[in-house]
Amino acid sequence: MWLNTLWLSLRSIRRNLLRSFLTILGIVIGVSAVITMVTLGNGATLAVQNQISSLGTNLLQVRPGQRMGPGSGGAPAFKDVDADAIAQQIGGIQAVAPEGRTGSTVVAGGRNWTTSIIGSTNAWLETGNWQVRSGRAFSPEEVRAGSAVCLVGSTLQRELFGGQDPVGQQLRVKAFSCEIVGVLGSKGQGAFGNDQDDVVLLPLATLQRRVTGSTRVQTLLVSMQEGSDPERVKASLRQLLRERRKLAEADEDNFNILDTKQLADTLSGTTKVMTTLLGAVAAVSLLVGGIGIMNIMLVSVTERTREIGLRLAIGALEREVLLQFLIEAVVLAALGGLIGIVLATGASLVLAQAMQVPYVFSPGVNLLSFLFSAGIGVLFGYFPARRAARMDPIEALRHE
Repeated sequence: MWLNTLWLSLRSIRRNLLRSFLTILGIVIGVSAVITMVTLGNGATLAVQNQISSLGTNLLQVRPGQRMGPGSGGAPAFKDVDADAIAQQIGGIQAVAPEGRTGSTVVAGGRNWTTSIIGSTNAWLETGNWQVRSGRAFSPEEVRAGSAVCLVGSTLQRELFGGQDPVGQQLRVKAFSCEIVGVLGSKGQGAFGNDQDDVVLLPLATLQRRVTGSTRVQTLLVSMQEGSDPERVKASLRQLLRERRKLAEADEDNFNILDTKQLADTLSGTTKVMTTLLGAVAAVSLLVGGIGIMNIMLVSVTERTREIGLRLAIGALEREVLLQFLIEAVVLAALGGLIGIVLATGASLVLAQAMQVPYVFSPGVNLLSFLFSAGIGVLFGYFPARRAARMDPIEALRHE
């Protein structure tokens, strides 16, 4: 009985292909919209997480002032000895890097480029998960002496040297020239839209003496060991800095500590909420598609009244007629779901590449969308099917 009923349903769908396609159009649009929105949302979430993690592993950024952002509100800057004290006196620390930063135009081989100039130690590479792709890092003697050496990012390598290996060549930064001893591995766009590869790294003493003329340290980068308690480390760090900056118990902190993991969790949570919201809005079109199925099935029941009456008159049971029309509705909805999944996969691949976010295939979302579309067929196909099954055979045969 089941196979016979399924065959009758499929034959009826095939007999009206254009109408069947228009019937499932709403389901196709709904399923493809839901899957595409959720897939792109998951990709955006992963992109945010990757960009934040590119700042460093278990990284704390400590800056002067009571708030994040430019300006320290008159708070005193840090000193490079603060980084040494943190590394020596706080447990659970993997590396600490003092960082000075400024902007300047650099010149090499007749070309110039405006970039970020950073002064720090080799610990800066460790805290930021940087790799030296070509050449080497600074030697301890170069860091102590403030030698005229530097490492460059891949953007600078491309813009000034045409992508060729610049190790051993000279780079002029303001009024002095430094030897390029290494090229940093590429990281791409940062969490805040900045190009992380557009950078020149100098020893901190070199930056202070030859570029800025100041001993200011704008940021302390603190990388925690894997498995350490972030709250304990932050509490110890806060207490140590308050002591070193001679703050009384009643004084507020004149520095702020940013935990990049918390930032990643916050941004990821925001994108997940937006993904859920967009998916819910797109799911409304599935209900619209279900109403379309019900309307067309009601029309189909009216058109096939004599056929239904004939089947009932020669002995077909009500449940067999009910099952036939219900299967038609479910097959239509499921077919719409399958087409929607195929379209959503193609659209997600194209849009993910255009938006420069990872394509994250989610089997659960695809399966749920398909089952939901089939459920729509059952829900909205039941009423027309019941109406067909309850027809009076004699009245149905008289229908014109």
